[in-house]
Amino acid sequence: MSNIRPFTMPKWGIEMTEGTISEWMVKEGDAFKKGDLICLIETDKITNEVEAEFDAVLRKVVVETGTAYPVGALLGVYADAQTPQEEIDAFADAYKPAASAGSAGKQSAAPAAAAQPAERIATIETNRPISPEALKFAQDHGVDLDGIDGSGRNGRITYQDVHQASRPAAVTALHGPADLAEDYDAFFASPLAKRLAKMNALDLSGVKGTGPRGRIRKNDVLALMPAQARGSAALSGAPFQASPNPPRVVPMDRIRKVVARRLTQSKQEVPHFYLRMTVSVEALLALRKTANLVLGVKASINDYLIRACGIALADNPNVNIQVHGGDIHSFSHADIAVAVATDAGLVTPIVRGVDEMRVDQVASATAALIEKAKAGQLSHDDMEGGTFSISNLGMFGIDQFDAIINPPQGSILAVGGITRALVEGADGDGVFESQIGLSLSCDHRAIDGAVGATFMARLKELIEEPEALFP
Repeated sequence: MSNIRPFTMPKWGIEMTEGTISEWMVKEGDAFKKGDLICLIETDKITNEVEAEFDAVLRKVVVETGTAYPVGALLGVYADAQTPQEEIDAFADAYKPAASAGSAGKQSAAPAAAAQPAERIATIETNRPISPEALKFAQDHGVDLDGIDGSGRNGRITYQDVHQASRPAAVTALHGPADLAEDYDAFFASPLAKRLAKMNALDLSGVKGTGPRGRIRKNDVLALMPAQARGSAALSGAPFQASPNPPRVVPMDRIRKVVARRLTQSKQEVPHFYLRMTVSVEALLALRKTANLVLGVKASINDYLIRACGIALADNPNVNIQVHGGDIHSFSHADIAVAVATDAGLVTPIVRGVDEMRVDQVASATAALIEKAKAGQLSHDDMEGGTFSISNLGMFGIDQFDAIINPPQGSILAVGGITRALVEGADGDGVFESQIGLSLSCDHRAIDGAVGATFMARLKELIEEPEALFP
């Protein structure tokens, strides 16, 4: 068994505790070469491509796609084509993942499904492809597999298929009386018109509808009724009954669950305080038009704000930090995470070394990351780390808001939209000025109020005197 090797859930970054196989690129029994793509693994917010580190054959696939497994869990078994299948199965059954930090409590959840497949198969005999977890659930709950259509690859029965089949059939609950009779269904009339006709025993066969395409409306039916009855029907009629309003249940996807868990943890464990400021952007707007022409780019206001934050962070390293337990990590360069809303949820790719960049370089790097985020192609390196975050909701018409810190970072800047405000001019007259609302959320364990205020003052200076953004 010396040539048998386990393929386990890799660990990318200190915060990763589990991952999900989103797609196998190599089928069970297929040979592959070093550098070939084996599978796609989803972590919290990104999908990573796993490449082969040597030549071998994927002799056994242990886990299902779409299910989360902890770091170190056995995903598959590599060997050569000559290794007996009995040795492969024995290796997979006996494999025990090494305990790792942050995942010890979850290690038993994933590989346990493959620990005793022989007993489960002996209990429910079937030739249909079915996952071990699905077979175990069917055995434990007495689910008949004959009536289940597998939704997995090549018709394989998944755990979700068996779980759904075990649920009792939904019973439709009808509320309130049904006043419409079948003989009114033949008329092209609105539901209210049919209801009034039923209540007053009216014949609609001779009624010419005044609605679109001759549809009979409420007023057409009321015209057939005597004045006294018409007023009664119009004012009272049948008692109002609210329409059923059942919820549409949408389970949180993996990314939404991760975001919910992290933000809840941040608000519970990190003592937030907020520093709010309104800054004039008149000079920045004027300079941007000329600067973009000179630089040959279409740098947005957000790009200029990222650049300003990079300089302010380099000047105030006590804000350019991460908090790890009882330690504060201070950085000399600004790696700024930019919040991007995608169809899959909120992601925060990182623009690195902003304090050393020109504005056009910031714009190019930011645009590339946003494009990758919207295409779902962000890598682990695009997301790992970060010393500061910026969240801009100004394009949605939000004037000002407070953001939740993204641990282990020590602060996040919330940026609102540009508004016009009446201020006192140099000669004492009132003039209108373009302003933007900023709010800095700080971790009070590591950043004091005066430190955060000094950073905000420097940021205000850079925005209102934007020539300093250019080296």
